[in-house]
Amino acid sequence: MRAVAVVALLLALAGCTAEKDAVSTDTEFVFVSPGGQTDITYPVADRKPLPELSGSSLMDESRQLKLSDYRGKVVVVNVWGQWCGPCRAEAPELQKVQDDYGPKGVQVLGINFRDNQRDVPQDFVRDRGLTYPSIFDPPGRTLLALKGYPRAVVPATFLIDKQGRVAAAYMRDLLADDLRAELDKLTAES
Repeated sequence: MRAVAVVALLLALAGCTAEKDAVSTDTEFVFVSPGGQTDITYPVADRKPLPELSGSSLMDESRQLKLSDYRGKVVVVNVWGQWCGPCRAEAPELQKVQDDYGPKGVQVLGINFRDNQRDVPQDFVRDRGLTYPSIFDPPGRTLLALKGYPRAVVPATFLIDKQGRVAAAYMRDLLADDLRAELDKLTAES
């Protein structure tokens, strides 16, 4: 019995050590939602770079959009689908963010997810007068770069700082006002 307890203790300690090492040596963003939080901000020292997100433009399939094209800007990455009720309410709010913060160095970049026909989300964008670009990604391959992100969560929004690191994650629908304080901080960073 005592031997079993010693082995269990050693395994527990080894597990803690491995997890600590994994966290301290990880150099890319891995999504974790402590306690199921839906709004998560990352202090500058804890931010990790997001791997490249890229794909065909929703509105112009011959054009490739890449997150790295916006390096030096704060990027609001929004995962959406025209079939998603909260996304329908959120889209004009994100357009407000683009209109208000675009001149301050912010770019909204959508990832259109689970819309299998390009024309339906294109009509959604035109009908709402959305000017920010979106990657057309029905199967969600782009989202594989968001390690640990639960791909069933739509809408989701990630704020990326000027160096390409994740500064905040929101697993819910947003209003423009929900993002203003964090965007003000990020645009002020050098």
